Amino acid sequence: MSDTATTGSGLEQTRRLGVETTGIEIIEESERTARPQDLFWPWFAANVSVFGLSYASFVLYFGISFWQSVVVSVIGIVVSFLLCGVIAIAGKRGSAPTMILSRAAFGVNGQKVPGVISWLTSIGWETFLAILAVLATSTIFTRLGWGGGTGTKVVAAVVVAALVVSASVAGYHIIMRMQSVLTWITGIVTVLYMVLTLDEIDFSAVMDIPSGSTQAVIGALVMVMTGFGLGWINIAADWSRYQKRTASGPSIVVWNTLGGALAPVVLVLFGLALAGSSTEILDGVAGDPIGTLATLLPTWFLVPFLLAAILSLVSGAVLGIYSSGLTLLSLGVKLKRPQAAAVDGVLLTIGTIYVVFFADNFINPFQSFLITLGVPLAAWAGIMIADLALRKRDYDEDALFDASGRYGAFDRAAIGTMAVASVVGWGLVVNLFADDASWNNWQGYLLGPLGLGGKDGTWAFANVGVLVALVIGLVGGYLLRRRTVAHQEA
Repeated sequence: MSDTATTGSGLEQTRRLGVETTGIEIIEESERTARPQDLFWPWFAANVSVFGLSYASFVLYFGISFWQSVVVSVIGIVVSFLLCGVIAIAGKRGSAPTMILSRAAFGVNGQKVPGVISWLTSIGWETFLAILAVLATSTIFTRLGWGGGTGTKVVAAVVVAALVVSASVAGYHIIMRMQSVLTWITGIVTVLYMVLTLDEIDFSAVMDIPSGSTQAVIGALVMVMTGFGLGWINIAADWSRYQKRTASGPSIVVWNTLGGALAPVVLVLFGLALAGSSTEILDGVAGDPIGTLATLLPTWFLVPFLLAAILSLVSGAVLGIYSSGLTLLSLGVKLKRPQAAAVDGVLLTIGTIYVVFFADNFINPFQSFLITLGVPLAAWAGIMIADLALRKRDYDEDALFDASGRYGAFDRAAIGTMAVASVVGWGLVVNLFADDASWNNWQGYLLGPLGLGGKDGTWAFANVGVLVALVIGLVGGYLLRRRTVAHQEA
């Protein structure tokens, strides 16, 4: 039998097993069978995690009232996932991963600049979710008297990593089926959690929380946006690239936004009432979010809660590692998609082991990490949204892989806009965790010169740099690249 026949036979066998063989190449027309409503499942399953309850504590830590927190949470969650929905339109237009489509704006080689940022963000997110799953297992096993020490953590780390890597290696089709099942499991358990902890809410204590400053409200808004939609925006088109070419753009935006925002809005609002009722819950979340929430439950519900918590966290990590593998390929790494996912899985495992067994605190460094990468990621998102608004036609798919094609090797306007937006943005954010993440203490250098009170002033905690970077990227990308895009489409 010839080598070609053998390869073809192996490919067909792989497809029968349900493993996705497509990497960063353009999806064939015959494979583009998804509908806009199909986007609901992966986004909902990845965000229905009870960890969403924990964000309420992070919001309240900004020193704002319950009603201020409600407004901040709803606006931040919905708007950030709406931006994901807009980016998802690119997937339908080009049938390629987000970072490959980003080449139209940054150039085929210039895309590597935001590509590295995207890859680091995805690796950070998936590792963070895996860490939460391991710590939750340890806490609940301790509560049940089963032992939650080193042995439990080791086994949990291995199991979580195996689940995440296996699903991500299998690829799009299996993940989509898995997410539709996990949505129901995690959704039902989460609703039961809310019912069982309803009597923990003290509405009088919640309403007594004093209001905070405008700067504190903005800071909480930025944190919510980076923690939810902006944390996913760099992979939004990865899940829409299988959409039919005739799919409605507005429908893609709506289903993407609904799937991503629905569960977090409900969970964070309930979490605000829960955390606002007890300083013990409010403070406990910082060290072990899922484990702290489990302390409110009756013993008989701990196992279902643990399973649902792990599955929901794994669900989010799977989306992250699948897309981080695609991003790694977009940077020019010569691997197959399953191999790239496996490489990122190794990094996830190493990161999880280090944080769980050697780091003293991971929530604070993680939030500092989020804000730092959130600035250039917001700038990239603004440029991409401007690029989408300027284009009237679908992407030239061949040119996305040809540095001498219509998109060129580098788009100096896009790269320059991202650089300026990042420099300005970093100058307007402050590392709120100077002791735990001292490597970020260089930020905030524009707060003094611009008359905003310096690093110790009231605006220091607003972290407006993320929003400023988004606006600079959007406006700069639109104004500076209008002629370029028109020329590309001529």
